[in-house]
Amino acid sequence: MEKYLNEAIIGNKNMLVTFSGSGEMLRLSYPNKDNRQYIKYFHTGIKINDSGLIKLHEDVNNTYMQFYDTDTNILNTEITNTYFNLKILQTDFVSIKEDILIKKYTFINENSIDLDIKFLIHSELLSDQNNFVSGLKIDNGMIQYAHDFSVATFAKSYKTLSSQINGSINNIDSGIIGGKDYIGMSKDSSISYDIGIIKPGEKKELEICVYIDENKKTMQAVEDEIERIRKIDFNKEYSNVKSYWRKYVREHNGLNLKDPENSYEEKIQEIYKRSILLYPLLINSSTGGMIAAPEVDENLTQCGRYAYCWPRDAVFITRALDILKMTKETEKFYSNFCRMTQSKNGMWEQRFYTDGKLAPCWGYQVDETASVIYGVYSHYEYTKNENFLKVNLHMCEKAVDFLKRYVKDIFENTNIYPLSYDIWEENEGIHLYSLSAIFSAFDSMIKIYKVLGNNLSDFENNRLKEEKVHKNIEEMLELQVKVKKYIEDNLYDENRKSYVRNTNDKKIDISLLGTVYPFNVFSTKEKKVLNTIDNINLTIRTYTGGYQRYENDHYRNGSPWLIANLWMTLYYLENGEKKKAKETFDFVLKTAGKHYFLSEQINNTTLKPDWVIGLGWTHAMFIIVLEKMIEKR
Repeated sequence: MEKYLNEAIIGNKNMLVTFSGSGEMLRLSYPNKDNRQYIKYFHTGIKINDSGLIKLHEDVNNTYMQFYDTDTNILNTEITNTYFNLKILQTDFVSIKEDILIKKYTFINENSIDLDIKFLIHSELLSDQNNFVSGLKIDNGMIQYAHDFSVATFAKSYKTLSSQINGSINNIDSGIIGGKDYIGMSKDSSISYDIGIIKPGEKKELEICVYIDENKKTMQAVEDEIERIRKIDFNKEYSNVKSYWRKYVREHNGLNLKDPENSYEEKIQEIYKRSILLYPLLINSSTGGMIAAPEVDENLTQCGRYAYCWPRDAVFITRALDILKMTKETEKFYSNFCRMTQSKNGMWEQRFYTDGKLAPCWGYQVDETASVIYGVYSHYEYTKNENFLKVNLHMCEKAVDFLKRYVKDIFENTNIYPLSYDIWEENEGIHLYSLSAIFSAFDSMIKIYKVLGNNLSDFENNRLKEEKVHKNIEEMLELQVKVKKYIEDNLYDENRKSYVRNTNDKKIDISLLGTVYPFNVFSTKEKKVLNTIDNINLTIRTYTGGYQRYENDHYRNGSPWLIANLWMTLYYLENGEKKKAKETFDFVLKTAGKHYFLSEQINNTTLKPDWVIGLGWTHAMFIIVLEKMIEKR
């Protein structure tokens, strides 16, 4: 069964954990947010009196209510088994200072009879020929291990009642496990705990911990670490985590949103706060790299995967980070991650792992490179930190040199460079969004030079001379004129009275708005832009008010993208059309997930998240829109 929808997300700076709406742990990533995900499944269940196994995440008699502790990354899933009238509160959180997942279960007997409870965990880790998983019993749990990692699942206060290393998949549904093997070559293993008899009205608690070691310790050392962790006061740990995240939200209220006065404002604030809580879970705190979203499709059944760092996505995200007073995270992305991932020729490839290594790619996208230069200057606009520009000047110059060669190749038709993919990574060609990004990159580089001014000759061994800078500026100004002329001559369709996305299929595409925001090639009120907006509304606005990416978009049934609605909102705000801005924005509000996460796409029938919940780019556009709304009041 595919696990496409991460309904809830928790973690710390090293660990990322995702859950379904019924509390099933779907993914556990560590120590980065992208490269290693350990679990194929992690199922919990209970045996009550003489019943078989009642799986907590799926049973016909279970009802569910899920919620976060207010302003935190602490997740609660309330599971009520209506047949036995047993309520279970499952609380999941990741420690801030310790890289451990803590799962607390509170069992409450709401029946009129005694309930004898056995609690079971059945988990399978991802395994392959070069890293085969085995299992090992310990007194209070089990260790599943391979050549270069081990995952320990254990209770704080309970000894295991029974364990099964081999073949538990065959009898786990009975709720009875066992076997003589204390160690075995099995990808899946199970353990059980005797919670005991809970009388009517009584409650009992079980604390489970999941700890990962990356082959840094011997097995004996791992067991010693388990004993150390068991001595931690988990109640105190819970309080510390709650305090940490609430303080984090307060410190990053960059827009100074006030307490809401109605349900409409309350929903805006909840999405806003969930965005603040999401970003630290996407960022590699060591390098500054950031994943687009928690992974949803490891098997590539629908897409090319999401848990990678795209420079383009990250540039939108860093704008949001600056708004949210996360300027240090933004600076680390550019000054560290971008510098370490830039190719020798000045470009950036499609995507990377957050540790800076090149991720699987399928083509070149020139707007990735151009966007970084735009992002560097955009960050300066927030901080006014000239040293930041100095540190990244050489990086930006290398990127601009590449872009100059690239556009000359287009103008001179020399075919030296491969055709670029578009923003949606589907079509190769010459694209309006890409050219707009290049136009803006030149503009940003000129502004960087002007900010640094006379200081340019005072560092890096006088490498930069005034003549060279002036010559570079003149060349970029000339190329900006040529880029704009190329756009007018080749990317405006007189028959459709609209800009079109590329020189081949000439479709209407939401990314046409990139000419206005963020790249400022045109103003909002230019006649051709207004014509384009009319065409966007005629072709890709759906009957629900959601916008597709482009006309005849068939990806996942052509569902609306929240990015598209937020892009339209930005345009309308900039154009002074507040009523239309509210209409496009309200679609985003009414389609937010149960925990106020924003998804990539929305099911146009149910108006519920349909793909990639917690997309960093969508949340970034939401934050950018909020800032613009405040400006335009």
